[in-house]
Amino acid sequence: MRREISYGLRSLRRRPLWMFALWSVPEALPTALSGLAVARAVDDGFLAGRPLVGVAWLASVLVAACAGALGARQVFARLGDLVEPFRDDLVRSTVDGALDRAVRGRSDDGALARLTHQVEIVRDTYAGLLVLVRGFCVTSVGAIAGLASVSPLVLIWTLPPFALGLGLFLATLGLAARRQREYVRSDEDLSTVAGRVLGGARDLAAHGARDWALALAGRSVDAQARAERALARVAALRTLCFAVGGWLPLLALLAAGPWLAARGVTAGAILGGLTYVLIGLQPALGSLVQGLGGSGLRFVVTLGRLLDTAAPPPRPSPASGRPRGGAVSARGLTFAYGPHAEPVLRDLDLDLPAGSHLAVVGPSGIGKSTFASLCAGLLTPGAGTVTVDGSPEPAPDLRVLIPQEAYVFTGTVAENLSYHSADASRARLDRAAEAVGAAGLIARLGGLDAPIRPAGLSAGERQLIALTRAYLSPAPLAILDEATCHLDPAAEERAEKAFAERPGTLIVIAHRISSAERAGTVLVLDGTGAVFGDRATMPERSPMFRELLGHWDAQIQPAS
Repeated sequence: MRREISYGLRSLRRRPLWMFALWSVPEALPTALSGLAVARAVDDGFLAGRPLVGVAWLASVLVAACAGALGARQVFARLGDLVEPFRDDLVRSTVDGALDRAVRGRSDDGALARLTHQVEIVRDTYAGLLVLVRGFCVTSVGAIAGLASVSPLVLIWTLPPFALGLGLFLATLGLAARRQREYVRSDEDLSTVAGRVLGGARDLAAHGARDWALALAGRSVDAQARAERALARVAALRTLCFAVGGWLPLLALLAAGPWLAARGVTAGAILGGLTYVLIGLQPALGSLVQGLGGSGLRFVVTLGRLLDTAAPPPRPSPASGRPRGGAVSARGLTFAYGPHAEPVLRDLDLDLPAGSHLAVVGPSGIGKSTFASLCAGLLTPGAGTVTVDGSPEPAPDLRVLIPQEAYVFTGTVAENLSYHSADASRARLDRAAEAVGAAGLIARLGGLDAPIRPAGLSAGERQLIALTRAYLSPAPLAILDEATCHLDPAAEERAEKAFAERPGTLIVIAHRISSAERAGTVLVLDGTGAVFGDRATMPERSPMFRELLGHWDAQIQPAS
């Protein structure tokens, strides 16, 4: 439960929280004034034979209530400033967790339910808890301040039992959260077992396994019943806590009435103290017990399930502490699209030093994009390993992939460019755009602050935006999977040269001879094997490379 509470507290934004708290002050006025007004109305008004004075004191509570209503209106107007950023953080965490599992090749059937249902439950309960806790603090602080102003002796008799009840209730919250989790788990287990038993009812009856099935389901039923009884016992403890904190102060004050009167405490002061207990402390504690015992537990349990599936914190790679240059190493790399399919790559060994420039060539459908996805960590090898700077983890700070179909999202130009480098200055964005060749496009769009409508961009324009975004990434390995196929040869050359001069390693899936000509090393995939080596020696070593060179040369020969 500490983890969930800490997460909720960390999500509170400082400025909206202060405004939220400041506008709560007027709302405390009616509670703070109520008992004092009753005491003065009785002592200085009605008992003194001045009814108008008594009425005036009671009317002051009405005026304070109007001020409190204004404060409450402002509080709810600012509630969204606290709740919506919390929801946005939770959505990002949930999506990141689902993407992290997808990258690692693990299915996540519950991601959509978490995103559309559980996140909204947490958002709603979070808002309710903020209102609840704020209301308790406002009411109880106002009542305690009022009790002190009426009579310190009255405060002495009412505050200790109230604090005792509150402390006992807070002490039960950890136990209540555990019992709630056990109940949820038992309910899910019962649903699973019952579904299996009912789904196989005919087979169980045919094989005489009726008693075994009943015993299996019965264990789950008994476990859920135990969990529900344990939850009910916790609810009974909450009722006891409320009785101590809500009713014991009232009984203590009534029992101490003669003692207080003997020490000069007036009837109005005693009546004012009772007012603070009845309309201040008791309702505040009752709302807190009921709210935290219900929506508070739902918040903790549901948020806990979301945090359990969130993306794990970045783990240091085996290369931590060493220079990160994007060195790629493949050992026995094998991959097939299915258990009975012919491998696209088989037993590939490759060492690409940091700072290398590799072009991957081969006929269409031969496995070039598969190799790129394996290097990027988007696919899991069937056998063998591929590492970047010694790390097999698909960490986004090590690798960046630009596919053929570039993705551009709705937002400003700067937001698209700085997606991988949130702290990039505007000058750095401009330099990156100039290097890649996107400066003219950005100027036509209206500058870095111009909004982007993805549907209004051509395929080549989207590639320029995506290339600039990747160029700014801190990842030392950049993989261009035909990421310049929609650019003209001059624009392609400029972009590839910019990435080649960028610190780190560059892998280019070549679709023109010029990409292979610019690379220092070449990997040729021909469907039966792979040939890796210097660009200069590759025509002699690879018949497939010679064939591709002839095909490319024929494409660029002028028509006769």
